Amino acid sequence: MIDFFIKVKQQKAQNLPFVLYRKPNDIKLVGFFQNNDHLYFAENFEETGFVFAPFEGSQMILIPKNLSVKWEALITSFKENEDSDFTDSEDIQAKEHFEILVQKGIDAIAKGPLKKVVLSRKEIVDLSNFDLVSIFEKLIQSYPTAFCYCWFHPKIGLWMGATPERLLKANNNTFYTMALAGTQKLQGTTEVVWEKKEMEEQQFVTDFILNNLKNLTSEVAVSSPYTLQAGTLAHIKTDIEGVINENSSLKQVVSVLHPTPAVCGLPKEAAKNFIIKNEGYDREYYTGFLGELNKEGFNKEELKSDLYVNLRCMQIKDNQAHLYVGCGITKDSIPEKEWKESVNKSMTMKKVLDLG
Repeated sequence: MIDFFIKVKQQKAQNLPFVLYRKPNDIKLVGFFQNNDHLYFAENFEETGFVFAPFEGSQMILIPKNLSVKWEALITSFKENEDSDFTDSEDIQAKEHFEILVQKGIDAIAKGPLKKVVLSRKEIVDLSNFDLVSIFEKLIQSYPTAFCYCWFHPKIGLWMGATPERLLKANNNTFYTMALAGTQKLQGTTEVVWEKKEMEEQQFVTDFILNNLKNLTSEVAVSSPYTLQAGTLAHIKTDIEGVINENSSLKQVVSVLHPTPAVCGLPKEAAKNFIIKNEGYDREYYTGFLGELNKEGFNKEELKSDLYVNLRCMQIKDNQAHLYVGCGITKDSIPEKEWKESVNKSMTMKKVLDLG
């Protein structure tokens, strides 16, 4: 792993694009190191490489496989960090601003046609002596069940994250996706109990995915909802898998799924418009998606894509970390509870930065 991270530092010093990532429950670390600083884009999803896409807009950036060196390393030891109860000094102004935003969302849902809207906020914290390699090592040690990544392009910036949510996994014409909603902090060994609001929110997400994929896919199978642990948080998860029709494409399936109701809301366009009009900042790549595009499998004809939703992430800029957190709002939401949920979610990155 030492050689791997020396390569990372050299690439960053040369101001050249790269991505490092580790998949959930895996011990393999992968790096793509681009050999120039050009911006390439995934346009038809027939390209091969690593894609990084925003919440809004069509500029899906690609680190192309054929213009990159790929490195792999095994994570040789795990120093599982014990979860601590952090006390975060509360920013009264940010709390007030977010609670007003949430109430706006609740009011909009009451009027219709919105059923759910995911509202987010950005928190900026100062960093001293930020070291990319040590922070990324801590990230992969702290969140073994998440998709952990560090992505850099000199023309875009530096992003890091540990996301619990897969957007889509595809192997030629078979696909797997998930519906993920509801969040609560784990309380020791106590069994997780979900409220009606959270179960409804989860059903919204599942129904949206199934309804929107029905014309593009077949042989769809759906699991019962179950609890997923992601660090110190729990979510409700449903697994969905099936076959992509011969006359459908991977790009069509991705465009139907993204942005999912778990990061945007329902109906999708109405929720997206509400977010853009009311959140008051640009999400950029937060709640976008990222991952492997058309990686060759064991057989040359086998193409595998594995894409994740960019949650629990931060952008590093000018010795500051821009942390992004959001909450799903329904008619039963309570603004103060949503604020507390957003604070819990911000701890994913604060723990790694030793800010908790």
